[in-house]
Amino acid sequence: MKVKGNLFIPSKVRYVRGEKPNVDCILCAIREKDKKVESLEICRTSQFCICANLYPYNPGHIMIFPLRHIEDIREMKKKEAAELFTLEIISLEILDEVFKPHGYNIGYNLGPCGGNSIKHLHQHIVPRFSNELGFVDVITESRIIVDDPRLSLSKLKNLFAAKLKK
Repeated sequence: MKVKGNLFIPSKVRYVRGEKPNVDCILCAIREKDKKVESLEICRTSQFCICANLYPYNPGHIMIFPLRHIEDIREMKKKEAAELFTLEIISLEILDEVFKPHGYNIGYNLGPCGGNSIKHLHQHIVPRFSNELGFVDVITESRIIVDDPRLSLSKLKNLFAAKLKK
């Protein structure tokens, strides 16, 4: 494959260099409205904050995070989980109206090997568009498939059934 040129994203240079605000937790600093941190807060409830991602993967990339500092979804209380789900649905309705995406990636990066760079639980909602190309698509002209989904299904199905019975 022939490389056609370079893609420069100067807005992310400071982040890549590790130049971050001098705060213990960037999301707690947003919660506290700390002036050292650029806040892209969209809205806030009694338990959550929704903000635009400072380094978005796509237009409309938002994050929802609990105001309470927790690092893992398993620390979330049932009432928080219910509100998060409601906020997720509301966010999708609004993003549909504003950006008209063709799909979404929704998820968490848990732990350092999971891509977690902020040690405060936060959910990403990334609008996806049918004509976009991902990094690997462009570089390798192929799609990555790590596991046969049928094998994953058989590994997980019984465990989920058992957990949900509790």
